[in-house]
Amino acid sequence: MSDLNKLGLAEARDALRAGDVTSVELTESCLKAIDDADALNAFVHKTPEIALERAKAADERIKAGDAPSMCGLPIGIKDLFCTKGVPSQAASKILEGFKPEYESTVSQQLADSGAVMLGKLNMDEFAMGSSNETSVYGNAVSPWRRGNDDAQLTPGGSSGGSASAVAADLCLAATGTDTGGSIRQPAAFVGITGIKPTYGRCSRWGIVAFASSLDQAGPMTKNVRDAAIMLETMCGHDPKDSTSTELAVPNFEAMLTGDIKGKKIGIPKEYRMDGMPAEIERLWAEGAEMLKAAGAEIVDISLPHTKYALPAYYVIAPAEASSNLARYDGVRYGRRAQLAQGDGITEMYEKTRAEGFGHEVQRRVMIGTYVLSAGFYDAYYNRARKVRTLIKKDFEDVFAAGIDAILTPATPSASFGLGEMTEADPVQMYLNDVFTVTVNLAGLPGISVPAGLDQQGLPLGLQLIGRPWEEGDLLNTAYALESAAGFVAKPGKWW
Repeated sequence: MSDLNKLGLAEARDALRAGDVTSVELTESCLKAIDDADALNAFVHKTPEIALERAKAADERIKAGDAPSMCGLPIGIKDLFCTKGVPSQAASKILEGFKPEYESTVSQQLADSGAVMLGKLNMDEFAMGSSNETSVYGNAVSPWRRGNDDAQLTPGGSSGGSASAVAADLCLAATGTDTGGSIRQPAAFVGITGIKPTYGRCSRWGIVAFASSLDQAGPMTKNVRDAAIMLETMCGHDPKDSTSTELAVPNFEAMLTGDIKGKKIGIPKEYRMDGMPAEIERLWAEGAEMLKAAGAEIVDISLPHTKYALPAYYVIAPAEASSNLARYDGVRYGRRAQLAQGDGITEMYEKTRAEGFGHEVQRRVMIGTYVLSAGFYDAYYNRARKVRTLIKKDFEDVFAAGIDAILTPATPSASFGLGEMTEADPVQMYLNDVFTVTVNLAGLPGISVPAGLDQQGLPLGLQLIGRPWEEGDLLNTAYALESAAGFVAKPGKWW
C-alpha cells in the first residue's frame, strides 16, 4: 500500500487488524510527509524517535490481540497539551524551554490506547486567535489555495497546525482545543471534521489554560467516523479535573447508523447575519434540505440572546485569561527576561511579560484585567455572566421543546489570506467566532462538517449543535449530513 498517510483512522485501524500494514509503516509514511511539508509550518516539535518506539509497541499489541481502536494510529498533538519530556510551549515565547515532567490526561489516554504521537502542532499563542498568526513559531499555512492564486491562506485558529496537518495528510488525526470555535472554525476552513464535546466530557488537566470555563479538548479528523473513534478515547472522568463529569462514555462509532428519521433539526433565525455571503446562506439552506431528505424535520427556532454572545464571550474569555496567565511571571517556569543592575521583582515581572507575551495575548490580558477591576467588575464581568446564563437558557428552552440538533453555518466566510486581516482592527478577526462562541458559553457539543466549496474552490463547513452529553446522537446526525454532502475534495499539493 502506498500513500499510507492518506488513510483515515477507521481505514488504517482495519488494515492494521487485517495484517495488511504495520504501525511502523504507517508511522514512517507520516514522518516522511511531515518532513516534506515544512512549508506548512504545521509540526513545530517533531518526535520521530517517540513515534517509532510507540509504533513498534503498538505492532506487538496488535499481534497479541490486545488492541483498542486507536492502537498503532499516528496522530499529532496540539502544542497546548503538556507532553512529558517534549517541549510544550502553547506557541508562546514565555514558555520557551518548558518540558513538562508529566503528561496531560487526554494525551496520556491516547498513549495508553496505543496511539502514536508524531509531534507537536502549531497554534495561536495560548490559543488566542482565529488565524494561527499569533504563534511564536510563525504562521501555520493552509494546504488549500484560491484558484490559481499563490497567496498563502490561514488554516484557521487557534488549532491551525492541527487543521493543516490533517488536511494535508501529515497525520491521520490530531487533537485540538476549542474555547470559542478553535476546533470547528479551522476544521471548516480546511475541509475536515472537528468536534467540540460537552464541557466536562474531556479532562482539561495538563492542557495549558486559556479560559477555564470555556476550554474543551476534541479531535480533528478526516471524517465523522474517525471523530467518533478518537473522541471515545479522549473522553472519560478524571479526578484531577474538578469540572470533569462522571458519566459513562458510550461507543460513539456504534451509534453511527445514519438514521435520523423523525429527528427535529432547528434553524435559528438569529444566525442570519447582515452581510452574510450568499454562498454561506445557500450552503446552509442546502444542508437543511439534505437533512430533510434523510428524514429529519426542519423547524425554525429562535435563540433571542445570540446577538449578545460575541460581546459576552470577549468579556468572559479575556477575564479568565488574565487570571490564568498571571502565573507566567518568570519565577516558576518558562522564560525570564534579562534584568539590569538594580532591577527588582516589579521590573522582572514587567520585562518578562512584555518580552514573553505577544500582542494579542497582551491585548486580551489587559482587557481581562480591566473588566475584573473594582470599578468595572459589575458593569462588565458580572453583566456578561448574566448574559451567558440567558444564552444557555435559550438553548435549554429549544431542546426542551423537542429539538434534537441545531444546524448553522460554521464560519461567516471561507478561509482568508494570511495578513489580510490586519492588527489595526482586532474586532474584524473576532467576528470569525460569531457562529461558534454560543456553543462554548452554553457548554454544548458542536461539530463542524465539510459540506461544499466556495466559488474559489475553498472548503465551507456546516455546524451542528447537540444536546448536552449526547455526542453520540450529534455524531450520527453529522454522519447523515456528511453522507448527503459527499464532500471528497482535497487540496492540490503545492508544498
